[in-house]
Amino acid sequence: MSGSIFLVGLMGAGKTTIGRALAKKLNKRFVDSDHEIESRTGASIPVIFEIEGEESFRKREADVIRELSAQQDIVLATGGGAILRAETRAYLKQRGTVIYLRAGINQILQRTGRDKNRPLLQTADPRRKLEELSRQRDPYYREVADFIIETGRPNVQFLVQSILSQLELAPKQTAVMSPAEVAASTAVSTPINTTPAEPAMTASTHATIALQVDLGERSYPITIGHGLLSNPELLTRHVAGKRAAIVTNDKVGPLYLAQVQKLLEDAGKQVTAIVLPDGEEEKTWNSLMKVFDVLLAEKCDRKTTMIALGGGVIGDLTGFAAASYMRGVPFVQIPTTLLSQVDSSVGGKTGINHPLGKNMIGAFYQPQAVIADTATLHTLPARELSAGLAEVIKHGAIIDAPFFDWIEANIGKLVAKDNAALAYSIQRSCEIKAEVVRQDEREGGLRAILNFGHTFGHAIESGLGYGEWLHGEAVGCGMVMAADLSQRLGFIDTAARDRLTALVKAAGLPVVAPNLGTQRWLELMEVDKKNEGGQIKFILVKPLGQPLITTVPQDILLQTLAACTES
Repeated sequence: MSGSIFLVGLMGAGKTTIGRALAKKLNKRFVDSDHEIESRTGASIPVIFEIEGEESFRKREADVIRELSAQQDIVLATGGGAILRAETRAYLKQRGTVIYLRAGINQILQRTGRDKNRPLLQTADPRRKLEELSRQRDPYYREVADFIIETGRPNVQFLVQSILSQLELAPKQTAVMSPAEVAASTAVSTPINTTPAEPAMTASTHATIALQVDLGERSYPITIGHGLLSNPELLTRHVAGKRAAIVTNDKVGPLYLAQVQKLLEDAGKQVTAIVLPDGEEEKTWNSLMKVFDVLLAEKCDRKTTMIALGGGVIGDLTGFAAASYMRGVPFVQIPTTLLSQVDSSVGGKTGINHPLGKNMIGAFYQPQAVIADTATLHTLPARELSAGLAEVIKHGAIIDAPFFDWIEANIGKLVAKDNAALAYSIQRSCEIKAEVVRQDEREGGLRAILNFGHTFGHAIESGLGYGEWLHGEAVGCGMVMAADLSQRLGFIDTAARDRLTALVKAAGLPVVAPNLGTQRWLELMEVDKKNEGGQIKFILVKPLGQPLITTVPQDILLQTLAACTES
């Protein structure tokens, strides 16, 4: 690839390490702006900070980056605070491809904890300082970035390959600006906001976000962005063989099947299309046999790549078919609903329902890739969008209290299908789920926390009959019941329970469960994959933002059932 590449991000995000490896791979020259400043001044960064102060250092840094960014065909690692100056942001945006390397606070602290060459972290509370810097700078990183790469796991070669993939997908014409052009482009500058109320979101540029599910040899990328189904390379690079089989339903098929099929056929692939009826009630053995019937009739071989084009039902069923057909063929997830983009397409859980229990028959089988095109959400009915929001809320409730706060503040935007809000909710949800799956791929313990609200929710779905309530509606109501149970056991206070209930309701989800009858409720909840020794296990919160897996006294459970169901 021709042109320069500029890496931005917080200290410790991996800009220097990844930059060197990337430059070597692309046969470009690597430059680190901090190292260049030290070379020119003969002093270390901490000494310059101490003598000149931060403002003078930023001016020196801006001058260096202005010169370096004018050079051709380099990989430049910028200092963490370089983007604070408007002219620097303008140079970076106009002169090359900008990549935001993003890591969590815990990872950064592990990498920088003993590094005395970080003057801004020489405080009594470096975590608090890093959180402050992240809030201040994240909006500017996102403003200049062409795409974002998560660097939480230290697999440099995997990260370099992720960057190379994105560079192929989003080439950018670069040009060198004159000082006058820079001045014109930065005439209106947003002042630095050191305490933004929410994470930054990019609405206008539709920046592509690249994440990874790190499972060793089974690792795979998640790509999130607007209009991804118009990019042929993004899909076809994951179809290694000559054949592909697209599984979709009669609601999604008319919208996107022809477009995806043409992408593959234009790349020389032979495509088989399988269209199933829509609905949770179709997630059955009969539907699975229909898929196998077509695959066998069309003589699809073991090198055929299966593509799940649709929501959670299609994704789960296609994944199970891929795991089983000829003892395993590759498959790609193209989730088209919010629920599948934030949850079911990630993690490799596949399966079908049984009349006695939801998702009781299936396999753990990871996809080759997940491609989440946020443009598909604009054809989603309001009820389906709300169902997806249940899983977004779940991630905040069990793991990330600040994310829960953000959802509360932005629920109106999410319901209104605001592009930026949706993109951020998908990104954060996928980050959370990917990390849980990395630690516990086959639900040996930790991964069970992702079932918050599901013990009650699955009972609702089975008790009413699959398809009567959407999965997300049942989970949303199930979270309200789990919060009530948490409160009755003293794990959270009434205010926290009411916050979660209000948020579920604001998302357009039911907060009162159907009256299935006490005995029926207990029977349905006893058929749950988490249960051990005949005891029902619940995922509760203690406090909001932290999960707890536990059994509960039956009398307390009966109180929750009485309080949360229709009279």
